[in-house]
Amino acid sequence: MSDTDDIERIRAEKRESLERDLQDGAATAPDDPIHVDGPAHLADLTAEYGVVLVDFYADWCGPCQMLEPIVESLAASTPAAVAKVDVDANQGLASEYGVRGVPTLLLFADGDTVERVVGVQSEDQLSALIDQYA
Repeated sequence: MSDTDDIERIRAEKRESLERDLQDGAATAPDDPIHVDGPAHLADLTAEYGVVLVDFYADWCGPCQMLEPIVESLAASTPAAVAKVDVDANQGLASEYGVRGVPTLLLFADGDTVERVVGVQSEDQLSALIDQYA
């Protein structure tokens, strides 16, 4: 079995699990990243979802562009909500969370920041990090 087959099988299993959770009344995260438009929006997201991965990025950032397909895949394949914060449009929010370089990823669990990762990471590394809190 190829890596692609394994990934597709895992995604199918996760989707089935999420569908069961939805039928049981549990809130599920969207399958696409959510673009944050300010501090109140981010606060609402971290309150609404149990686990939220927040990608602080900039359009001009090469490593951020490399990370984008990974972040999109994580949104579709993990139980975490995935949010994206454009640091140019949300400088105050980036400053509030101590973001000094991009990409910076923050992981929230139950409304609290529990992990910080700077730089490009593999999908497997980020998925394992999410699984620790999901």
